[in-house]
Amino acid sequence: MTGEKRPHPFTMERPPAEGRAAAFMSAFAGILRASSYRPILDLYSRITLHCSRCSAECMLFEASGDPVDNPCYRSSILLRIYRRHFTPGGRLRAKLTGGMARTERDIDEMTESYYHCTTCGRCTRYCPFGIDHRLIVRLGRYILSEIGIVPKNLSVSTREQLEGSTRNTSGLPLKVLRDNLAFLEEEIRETKGVSVRFPMDVPDAEYVFFAPVSDYIMEADTLMGIACVLHEAGISWTIASGDYDAINYGLFYNDARLGEIIQNMIREVRRLNGKKILMGECGHAYRSMRGFLSTYDDGAALPVVHVLELTSRLIEENRIELDREAISEKVTYHDPCNIARSGWIVDQPRKIIRSFIRNFREMDHPGRDNYCCGGGGGTVTVGELKPYRMDIAGKRKAEQLKQTGADTVIAPCANCKKQIRELITHYKLPMNLAGMHDLIFTAIKMKRTE
Repeated sequence: MTGEKRPHPFTMERPPAEGRAAAFMSAFAGILRASSYRPILDLYSRITLHCSRCSAECMLFEASGDPVDNPCYRSSILLRIYRRHFTPGGRLRAKLTGGMARTERDIDEMTESYYHCTTCGRCTRYCPFGIDHRLIVRLGRYILSEIGIVPKNLSVSTREQLEGSTRNTSGLPLKVLRDNLAFLEEEIRETKGVSVRFPMDVPDAEYVFFAPVSDYIMEADTLMGIACVLHEAGISWTIASGDYDAINYGLFYNDARLGEIIQNMIREVRRLNGKKILMGECGHAYRSMRGFLSTYDDGAALPVVHVLELTSRLIEENRIELDREAISEKVTYHDPCNIARSGWIVDQPRKIIRSFIRNFREMDHPGRDNYCCGGGGGTVTVGELKPYRMDIAGKRKAEQLKQTGADTVIAPCANCKKQIRELITHYKLPMNLAGMHDLIFTAIKMKRTE
């Protein structure tokens, strides 16, 4: 890389005007003292970052060819600083030779590179040394956010969720939510001829349900499909009025915020004496809760269930029935990185699809090997990144979608839905987008009337 400054496009609330390098080092040291990152950084700082196996699998680097988008180079920025300033050998070499100290250019490179990254984890899956590049990006963003370097969209939305009057990222008042749910109940009654409720604050339910607040505003069919499944199977469930937004932007930029959001949701489950946590279709919300609940919960572990897991099981148990004639179009499925990369939710959606969709077309590189939609890692929420998301980050996914020849793509994730909708428009793809439970809402046969 050249020594010249690389400007980044991000709007920030209170970006530091000067002394960024010193502030970064202070924040880095504080996080190392208060977290368990040091052992993994000690290990990674001893491993070569020059094999570039990951770069051959990274859709960003494939499309841009810019070294700042190379996973190995991206990780090396932070690891170089750690090695120089936080290891005995690095400090000794620095005294003897001067070494390579952190610079303002490092801050600029990290800001650009770490917020280009969709943290999809594909590079980690193919790294022969097992380096978790996604974790390093998360740590880098955490440090940057502690000194005020974070896209405004993320910080403002998270603050409203944690400290605002509405307690959700979209600022949706509880009264408006209740009105929306009443409208959805009426819509189900008119469409399906059955009274289905969206219960709220019901004590002792088996499941306390969390969906992204954006679903309550924009994804009516997804929510109606989920409600019909739970009603038809006789599942005991409820929504919590005190904290109903499953979005957790802390995962994208700040571990402390990540933990606060999880703890608020746990408190709501315990307030209602719920037995399990049921997450909606959103990928990052499920990963946040399943992957980090044990880190931030000091009580008995609460089971975390994704709604696709539950629906798949209910179909296997013949507790719901789907009309195989209801969906005639060609359908493909996008694997959200946050639920598929780990192997958590891969087979279940395909079992659901094959139970009622006759013309299913698999994308290339499905399941754990999927390509990101291009909007992961919170990048879809950063408006300044849209040109990059469309022309670089989303290019590979647009090619995949086109190759399937499908009429409809299922994308069971709030962020994926937004990104893929924009890709369909940007690349003029002749297809529609739907959530899994959108199609289930069309196909489900309602028999229970009570």
